[in-house]
Amino acid sequence: MKNCVVIGGGIIGLSSAYFLQKAGHKVTVIDQGNMDGGASYVNAGYLTPSHIIPLAAPGVMKQGLKWMLSQSSPLYIKPRLNKDLIQWTLAFNKSCNAAHVQKSMAAIRDINLLSRDLYVDIKQEEGFSFQLEKKGLFMLCQTHKKMEGEEQVIKEAQRLGLECKMMDAPEIKKMMPDAKMSIVGGSFYECDYHTTPHEFMEEMKTLLKSRGVIILTNEKVLDFEVNSGKITSVKTEKKEALKADEFILAAGAWTPFVAKKLGIRILLQAGKGYRINTTQKTGITYPSILMETKVAATPMNGFTRFAGTMEIAEINEKINPIRVDAIAQGAQSFFPEVCLTAKEKQDVKSGLRPVTPDGLPYIGKSTKCPNLTFATGHAMMGWSLGPGTGLLVSELVAGRKPSLDLSVYRPERKF
Repeated sequence: MKNCVVIGGGIIGLSSAYFLQKAGHKVTVIDQGNMDGGASYVNAGYLTPSHIIPLAAPGVMKQGLKWMLSQSSPLYIKPRLNKDLIQWTLAFNKSCNAAHVQKSMAAIRDINLLSRDLYVDIKQEEGFSFQLEKKGLFMLCQTHKKMEGEEQVIKEAQRLGLECKMMDAPEIKKMMPDAKMSIVGGSFYECDYHTTPHEFMEEMKTLLKSRGVIILTNEKVLDFEVNSGKITSVKTEKKEALKADEFILAAGAWTPFVAKKLGIRILLQAGKGYRINTTQKTGITYPSILMETKVAATPMNGFTRFAGTMEIAEINEKINPIRVDAIAQGAQSFFPEVCLTAKEKQDVKSGLRPVTPDGLPYIGKSTKCPNLTFATGHAMMGWSLGPGTGLLVSELVAGRKPSLDLSVYRPERKF
């Protein structure tokens, strides 16, 4: 049995703690916040084998440069003279090629499928009651040009063995008869599930505490003690030293700041996303991504959630009303009868997602500190990949062969 410290209490950190304690280890989770908000609570709730294309793909950088001129665009990179941002942008541009996409698709599929099935296993084994539905996921399109792009993705997904197909507007409207839609068609991924995120998070925190996992909130990491290349303890604002055998860095968007305390430089940018909840009747009964506006619509327990945008503008919790309006307008452009109220838009929440230059997470042992494991950089797929990442972390800590080939996820890979 090892003594493990997990830095970060989001979906990745809690999933790591779950599988570590299940393997018999003593676990402490440290989080600098209250563990009641952020990306793990405000995401679209998707479990997405469908998302086989990494964020870094051909044409994304060119489109991103155009979008930089508009704060309401789906991807907004705030222009600023910052060394880390410049290097991240150069690495991102380098990754936006067809070879990278081809190399990444199978890896993204495999970890998504692993993680999706683990959600099912956890719910059954632990008797959890969180919403978990296999209804599939629509990619709704308003233009034939976007449909053509989706047809290419569907071909790749089918080649990888995923259950999916193209559908025309009448077929989709037959499945969602109560939602008035402005679409020409779309694709449908039968392999996807969806959830209500905060339900799982609350049940997992309760379970971990009942099993002896120590959870320390509002504990910011100040420094580490390192001897002979290995970390021996971590110092926080409230604790002089927390000694452990293994340390798991699952701090999301804050990972680079924590890693720098160990002399490790890791390319990562914070990508802010927003969510708007509504209890009005929308008729949306299937999770749907609105392709032209990049807005996600999810039927959750008792409400519908609209989520979206990727705003790379440093770490902050400021709400940009322009981007909130863009989500509301994007939703209404696809669902004309959905008019989000001023109060619903005022109640918006945001979360920061850790984005790597190549769109693939960092999962693996550090080459500098052998008892440090990285589990971060999942960008928009953090929720989907949580349990899978947690299992892989526990296998790495135990020195066992991981369930998946982790070579593409090497934390200190070169770009």
